[in-house]
Amino acid sequence: MNARSSASQPPVEVAAAVLLRDNPDRFLLACRPEGKVYAGYWEFPGGKIEAGETPLAALTRELQEEMGIALETASPWLCRDFVYPHARVRLHFWRVTKWQGETDGDMPIEHSAIHWQTMDAPCKLAPLLPANLPILKALRLPVRMCITQAQTRGIAAELARLENAQQQGLRLIQVRDRTLLPAQRQGFLRAVMATARAHGSWVLVNEDGDGASAELARLSGAHGVHLTARALARAAARADFPWVGASCHNAAELARAASLQLDYALLGPVLPTPSHPGMPALGWRRFAQRIARTPIPVFALGGQSAQTLGIAQTHGAHGVAGIRGQMAED
Repeated sequence: MNARSSASQPPVEVAAAVLLRDNPDRFLLACRPEGKVYAGYWEFPGGKIEAGETPLAALTRELQEEMGIALETASPWLCRDFVYPHARVRLHFWRVTKWQGETDGDMPIEHSAIHWQTMDAPCKLAPLLPANLPILKALRLPVRMCITQAQTRGIAAELARLENAQQQGLRLIQVRDRTLLPAQRQGFLRAVMATARAHGSWVLVNEDGDGASAELARLSGAHGVHLTARALARAAARADFPWVGASCHNAAELARAASLQLDYALLGPVLPTPSHPGMPALGWRRFAQRIARTPIPVFALGGQSAQTLGIAQTHGAHGVAGIRGQMAED
């Protein structure tokens, strides 16, 4: 069977575990043993979802069978389709943060080897199953995003807030503030970049579709751009930055962000927020339903803070983003 014919077949549903540890600075990869398709390739452990099983039930069973560990805490994350020459697969990736049993042995039950990979270090394991490649980049994305509001707080106060949040672990900042005068916004972005470099944080510039913010991002050395929903609708292709995300409010916008191969999306408002006073909140159940098959990381937006991160991830979010909410850990 070639890739074209396998693409027309119903997908094989697979549950895949992203085991995380050390807060979480490391994740586990496993090497496929001899006798299996793609023997010698590295992958995230998991396996086929049997008839009548949920992805979580399959994940629990596979981790016990393959690695001899008992899953305790896991949350849904990404769902990606991939077409191999022999089959089309739909991978349900779950982040696993707690389990019982050892994961440091040299001889796992159904893999030839395992390796704990550091999150920020380049992965030198090869070959890696192609369907898993985008997951490596997604794992690097911080889980808390602070969206700036210097135009209402004041530039000095906002810089002080960002400095405090970064001292407490924040590593992802979206510079919004499009209503500032161009010179003010440029100066504010320069100051944000200076403090971000000191803390190893990433900075994205909010782009409304006219190209001005993208140019500002290039001149400042920012890590990428964040597209408004209007900019997302106008985009003919992914912007040429290492990191590109977008604001989304419905399933069609999420699908467009995925089709442009963006690195993440924001979806909201999940809870009532002054930022969207006329827009009804999704609530957690509808949020989870809307992102259930999304192949890119999604941040919950609207009424979010560092304190809502856990519940957001339980409902499938990659993380949380907010303008007013405290994004620093207590």
